[in-house]
Amino acid sequence: MKLLQPVADLGYYIRLFINALGRFARFLIVTLRTSSTAFWRPRLIGGQVHFIGNHSLSIIAVSGLFIGFVLSLQLYNLLTRYGSSELAGLAVNLALVRELGPVVTALLFAGRAGTSLTAEIGLMKSGEQLTALEMMAVDPMHRIVAPRFWGGFIAMPLLAAVFSFSGLMGAYLIIVGLVGLDAGAFWGQMQASVDWWLDIGQGVVKSLVFGTVVTAIALFEGYEAQPTPEGVSKATTRTVVAGSLAVLGLDFILTAFMFS
Repeated sequence: MKLLQPVADLGYYIRLFINALGRFARFLIVTLRTSSTAFWRPRLIGGQVHFIGNHSLSIIAVSGLFIGFVLSLQLYNLLTRYGSSELAGLAVNLALVRELGPVVTALLFAGRAGTSLTAEIGLMKSGEQLTALEMMAVDPMHRIVAPRFWGGFIAMPLLAAVFSFSGLMGAYLIIVGLVGLDAGAFWGQMQASVDWWLDIGQGVVKSLVFGTVVTAIALFEGYEAQPTPEGVSKATTRTVVAGSLAVLGLDFILTAFMFS
């Protein structure tokens, strides 16, 4: 029996994963089904966009700026070896709008906004505020979950755009201001080579998918959290782990479909 114990443990964890995946899918379907009522109160969604987006703006902008610094130095030094230093700006731009902008923003989004949403709803549950809403014939999915879901859905692509813009400005400061590359060559290569759909459009699609998944995971973990301080802390940890893994896995799948 001891030899078969690892197999039994593996089956147990697979069953738990499938069970959690099914409950998450059901939660997401219910959220989408009840989302129509959220648009009757646009101020609720606007408040969540401000809470999620504006409070994450500083870390997104600063992270994008420094990633632009590092990425421009690395790519400029690499391309100089092959006599293509004028392509450094184009390479930075493509890396930002295609991959780094949506992916890094989603990871930061999961760590900053995702944990905040999970803790907020988890504390509502532990304080029996969700039960109080149900006692007053107010569905928490309509009043609490749906506005936050659409707030994250709207805020995520905006934050990704800010990240890419900050990274591009950081690359401009390094490549043009520090290294001395011609500004016309820096911008001209981008205008000639960057495609609105193949590059920018697909980055927007990725940011929308990541925003949907990360926000849904954060709300699900908060809604399913145990109503104790320990349960809320574990739920916030699961939000970061599950959200980050989901972003990286979906990034591979989306990239494979987009560039196949």
